[in-house]
Order: sequence, then structure tokens, then C-alpha cells
Amino acid sequence: MLDSELKEQLYTIFSPLEAEYLFDISVSPEHGSRAELLELLEDVSSCSEKISCRVGEGEGLSFVLLKNGKMTGIKFRAVPNGHEFSSLLLAILNLDGKGKNFPDKGICDRVKVLKGPIHLTTYVSLTCTNCPDIVQALNAMTTLNGAIRHEMVDGAIYPQEIDALRIQGVPAVFADGQLLHVGRGDFGTLLDKLEVRYGKIENVREIPAKEYDVVVVGGGPAGCSAAIYSARKGLSVAVIAERIGGQVKETVGIENLISIPETTGDRLADNLRTHMNRYPIDLFEHRKIEKIEIQESKRQLTVSGGEKFMADAVIIATGASWRKLNVPGEEEYIGRGVAFCPHCDGPFYKGKRVAVVGGGNSGIEAAIDLAGICSNVIVFEFLDELKADKVLQEKAKSMPNIDIFTGSQTTEVIGNGEKVTGIRVKDHRTGEERIVELDGIFVQIGLAPNTLPFREYLDTNRGGEIVIDSYCRTNVPGVYAAGDVSSVPFKQIIIAMGEGAKAALTAFEDRIRGVV
Repeated sequence: MLDSELKEQLYTIFSPLEAEYLFDISVSPEHGSRAELLELLEDVSSCSEKISCRVGEGEGLSFVLLKNGKMTGIKFRAVPNGHEFSSLLLAILNLDGKGKNFPDKGICDRVKVLKGPIHLTTYVSLTCTNCPDIVQALNAMTTLNGAIRHEMVDGAIYPQEIDALRIQGVPAVFADGQLLHVGRGDFGTLLDKLEVRYGKIENVREIPAKEYDVVVVGGGPAGCSAAIYSARKGLSVAVIAERIGGQVKETVGIENLISIPETTGDRLADNLRTHMNRYPIDLFEHRKIEKIEIQESKRQLTVSGGEKFMADAVIIATGASWRKLNVPGEEEYIGRGVAFCPHCDGPFYKGKRVAVVGGGNSGIEAAIDLAGICSNVIVFEFLDELKADKVLQEKAKSMPNIDIFTGSQTTEVIGNGEKVTGIRVKDHRTGEERIVELDGIFVQIGLAPNTLPFREYLDTNRGGEIVIDSYCRTNVPGVYAAGDVSSVPFKQIIIAMGEGAKAALTAFEDRIRGVV
């Protein structure tokens, strides 16, 4: 199964292993994926004397990972190839202390004090590009906290469980049988939810605030640009972010970043991190701002988990998040017919009828992608004309199984208690309402600025954006905003990068002038 070149790479990767690891396999002799699983794990184990296999008979297909003969809490009910092959490798490397995807000490300490026992199950599709992020994060948490167990389940191998749990979106994480998370996510998002669900062992020790000249909030193009420009001025800089790259990571193809004819969101996010790592910038990832306090000469930020940061200047570059419809039924059916990622959840609707709400670039791109697997795709756009680029409109209109309706307002998501069965739309020109029967709804109506923690202190406009002047200054001295979170027109990567640089230069100029 593994070619010779990949095996050579595994020899090198596994050469520093210190502990003994065992794939303890349980698989039915008649299982259709038995041979594939055994071949994969035997190929992996052949690349290190520290890894071995033990095969036993049982119902279904699974294997657990043992370290020095002891259970690790990590289990796979899958053949972890494709996107999940890296999850298998990282599970071993993390257990041996050789992994590269552990967060910093502050986040690890939060995981270690989660109250257990916690049993997590993640249902995945091996074609899903977001699933490995979730699987790898939860496996890392299992390694850090002995009270956590985590198993990854391939929904294609266990379709009866998918049906019984009414799963219509992946990754789907269940915590002791209760749905915890659906869809794209990261280490910090999962940790926040686990803290709410299970609580944590309180630490009475007061953690002193970390002090910097500049704190940048947000790790997207604007935040990374602001951090680099500030560091180049010789200032002490920290970046607080939920994830480096921000919304960029959810962009499949990028073709309008000048001088770079073509790239991907993941690649650009990696390049942003690499560039920042060339400077003495402290990165605090997987953190969400809870509040900001303005003092006479300092600004204090408190993040989830209780950490505090003090700075002379704060540059807010928190970007934006997917906007929801905010109509009856939407929240109830997220993961059960309401989805936001056509790439991850589209395969669940093969041969079915779906709607895409939104006629911008993201909406029409989603419709084109879904048309390749769905029997019928219906686009509903509120405005009287589509907002997508002309080339996308022409492509969509040329496809026989895409129907487009403009002037259509979504007023309700309809379901039967288990899954979506339809959508209610109103023609805003005539007021006429109708119910369209379908199996799934993909919401693609743009982004909303992430300004909630800052609205008490900073002026925002009707759309929730932080109001800035032409120098990225807000109404509060020493606080600046850049990129999609701000009122700057046109939300583009290249504009966000320029705005981040502008905010950093303004903050430095204000520092020289004694404003901050």
C-alpha cells in the first residue's frame, strides 16, 4: 500500500522513537476493509522496530494504540489513509514527545485541568480536508490528559451509526454520546466547548499579565502584516489569535494576490506563519478574546482561560466569521441539513436536492461544486441580481441542474425533527411565500465582523464593523483596527495586508509622538 519513497520517509520520521507502540487490531474475518487495514498498518509498523501489530478477531473494524503495553486512549475505527494518514502518524509522534502540533504551554495547561472522564467520538469522511484538524487536536488532548479518550470513526465504514445519529455534516464530534461540535474547527474552539461541558480543576494561583509594546489580536493577513511591521520597528510584539491564517484557511483557491498568480488558503496561512517566525514575535494561538479594558496608559486584554495581556498599543485584526441566516429552524438543524462547507458536507447529499442561499462568489462557487454530485441545486439570492463574478454566473447558468432565483428571502428552515425537509422563501417583490422541498441547505451569505468583545469601548457602524479613520485609528487612543473587522471598504486579502501595515505604522508614529 505504501510506496518505497513514503516508507523511506517513515523510516526517518520514526527513527527517534523511544517507546514501544502496538497497533492492537480487532477486525472481522469477513469485513470488506480487513485486507486494506492490515496492509496499511503492517506497512507502517515495518518502518520502525518500535512499532508492531497484533491482530484479533471481533465485530466490525478497529484498532487501538498502545504505548509500552498500556492503553493511550486513542482508537481508530477506520482505515486511516487519505487525509487521515497524517493523524495516525501524529498520534504516535505526539505520544513519544516528538510531535509538532502541540499548542503552547498555556493551552496545554488548560487541557490538563479538564475534568474527566471524557469519551469523545469523531465521525469523519476520508475525503474531508477539515476532519484531520479535529482528529489531530482531540488526539493531542488525549495525550495531554489521561482522563480523555478519543476514537475516530469513518462514516463510510459505519453508515448505520451515521444514520442512527442523523449525521449530515462532518467532522461531527460527540462527547459521551452528546453532540459537541460539527464542521470546521480548531484546537481552541474544541477546548472552549469542552471546558463549558465538563468544567476544569480551578487554579487559585494568579497568573501575571504578559506585557508588550504592541499586542495584535488576530492571525489573518491583516494581523500578520501588523505584527511584522511592528517587530521591524524593534517593538516587543505578541499575536493573539484563534488560528494563524484566519478565514484565509477556508479559501480553496487564491488567484488575485498580486505577484502570486495562484496559491491556496492553507499554503498562504503557512507562509504567514513562516514569515512571522523570522521575527521575535510571540504567537499565542487557540485563544479567544473575552474582554478589553482601557486604562490610562495601558490596554489589558483577557482571553479564554484567564490569561491577561498588557500593551501600550492594541491592533485589532480579528477578521470576520460566516454569517448565519438567523431564521427559525437554522440553529436546530445545523449538522442535520444546514451546512456551511460544500467541500466537506457536499458528499452527504449525493443524488439529492439542495439549496444554496447566497448569490455572491462563494454561493455560486458552492452551487457549481454541488451540481457535480447533487441531482438539483437551487440558488436563492435576496437581491434582484447575482453579485458573483460574471464568469461564475455564466458557468452556473450553463449547468442544467442549477436553478437560480433572485429577489428571494429565506424566512425559515423546515424539518421533521430529525433533518431538514425544506426551506420557506418569500419573493420580496410580491410578498408571495412558498415552501421548497429539499434535503439540505448550504448557507453562503458572506461574513460578519468579529467585534463582539470590543463593542463596549469602540465605535462600530450598522454592520458591526469597527469605525476607523484613514490611518486605522479607532475612537480610543492606542487602539487600532485593520482588515475585515474594520470599516475599510472592500474585503480582500491584499487590502487587509496593507491595512495591517498601515495600522502598525500609525501605532509606531503615535508612540513617537507620545500619544501612546
